[in-house]
Amino acid sequence: MADQTNLAAQAVEYWTDAWQRSILFMDVLYRRGTERNARERETAPHVLNFEFETIIDGRTLARPVNYSLMRIIPPEGVEIDDTKRPFIVVDPRAGHGPGIGGMKQDSEIGVVLKAGNPCYFIGFLPAPVPGQTIEDVCHAEAQFIEQVAYLHPQAEGKPALIGNCQAGWQIMMTAALHPELAGPLVLAGAPLSYWAGVRGKNPLRYLGGLTGGTWMTSLAGDLGNGKFDGAHLVSNFENMNPSNTYWKKGYHVYANVDTEEKRFLEFERWWGNPVLLNAEEIQFITDNLFVGNRLSNGTIHDTAGRRIDLRNIRSPIVVFCSWGDDITPPQQALGWLLDLYEDDAALVAGGQTVVYTLHESIGHLGIFVSASVANKEHEEFTRSMDLIDVLPPGLYEAVFIDKAGEGVHSPELADGNYVVRFERRDLNELRALGGNDDEDERRFATVARLSEINQGLYRTFVSPFVQATTNEQGAEWMRRMHPYRMRYELFSDMNPFLNGISNLAEQVRGQRKPVAKDNFSSRCRRRLRSRS
Repeated sequence: MADQTNLAAQAVEYWTDAWQRSILFMDVLYRRGTERNARERETAPHVLNFEFETIIDGRTLARPVNYSLMRIIPPEGVEIDDTKRPFIVVDPRAGHGPGIGGMKQDSEIGVVLKAGNPCYFIGFLPAPVPGQTIEDVCHAEAQFIEQVAYLHPQAEGKPALIGNCQAGWQIMMTAALHPELAGPLVLAGAPLSYWAGVRGKNPLRYLGGLTGGTWMTSLAGDLGNGKFDGAHLVSNFENMNPSNTYWKKGYHVYANVDTEEKRFLEFERWWGNPVLLNAEEIQFITDNLFVGNRLSNGTIHDTAGRRIDLRNIRSPIVVFCSWGDDITPPQQALGWLLDLYEDDAALVAGGQTVVYTLHESIGHLGIFVSASVANKEHEEFTRSMDLIDVLPPGLYEAVFIDKAGEGVHSPELADGNYVVRFERRDLNELRALGGNDDEDERRFATVARLSEINQGLYRTFVSPFVQATTNEQGAEWMRRMHPYRMRYELFSDMNPFLNGISNLAEQVRGQRKPVAKDNFSSRCRRRLRSRS
């Protein structure tokens, strides 16, 4: 009888906790959606955790763009040495808004300021300037780099650029067109060789073939009245792991609702506000990069007829990639070297210095936002940038060693917790990572050709009718009805049925009774975890 009474008490405890968790979890979703609605009304929403001042507003340039150059104002107590090399952090415009490179104190921007280097940031507005192109953005970035160099005439070297994801290939194109401007380039999770990968893995590289090429991108741009909704790109990322998107991520917050609220809301501030691109911009990206793979083989030309050849770059290039990155696997981050250079002698003769590092497990977003990565790889690259700048041409791997470990002489002379050394490698090291064989390359080339045919058919026979029936009001309605945005609006102040959820959650917090660790439900969960 005593056991039955105890079991009944545990059941009441369990359901009380479950009810309270549900209210608190609903409040977290409500706050997420309400904050997202407020941010959507802002002129320039961002998630930077640092104060800044605008140096150049890209909308004022001769070829206007929605990008701007900002100077990061160092926090109180942080001293900057203007004779040190300035850094420019460039965030990706791949569906999300700006600020991921400086979302926390332990971030790319944070470690640059910690090292005493001047720091700048290139961000962007949610909507593009009508008519702006990828080439216009490259042209603007070149002017930004030139301005930073002008502001630091006594600096030890040219500005170093950190390009995250999409911004990585963007600054590579800029440096290829203006090789005299930039110092070392750090590419964090940036794809450059889009066909590369291991057969059967990295599903995003097969997306173009599954959809028949890039005609659906053109359709989305036409339906958007000349604009492409970044929510499509974010949805593609989420669809790579539906179990995480639709269950694991939400359940993790529910199961840890007393401690996970702040972390979850911080991340969702960045993840939940997709931006827009001009249809011409995304078409250039899908045609020339994602499906065409024309960047790594040097077949893209600007409007002046200049070939965008990555071999023109004379600045050292640092490639930071990870085996845990399912968006930009190591093959896509490094395969461009195999596309451009037949052997190591050609790489050295071309005068290029390339340093790479392979993280064992960090995911794509962790490359930009993980505090452990910021305090290790990014911090050491920042400290070692002057050394990287004078390395002889060739391929190197950056090896990070805990300075408290064996084999480190005079650890007291090294700043930070790690020592980095650069070990000479050859292109065979990259081939050993795995990748396409000749047959795979022909298959991707076939898809690229099929895409051109379907694109031509769509532009000739379908696009004129779609454009004739589209207007800005209809395009805006479609954007608001996108499932990605709807899930935020349904759990926000736009839903009158949730108006009282915050007050109810406040009452629950005052009476919170989490389930005990010895409750039968807790024991069952522990057993299930151990079996899985």
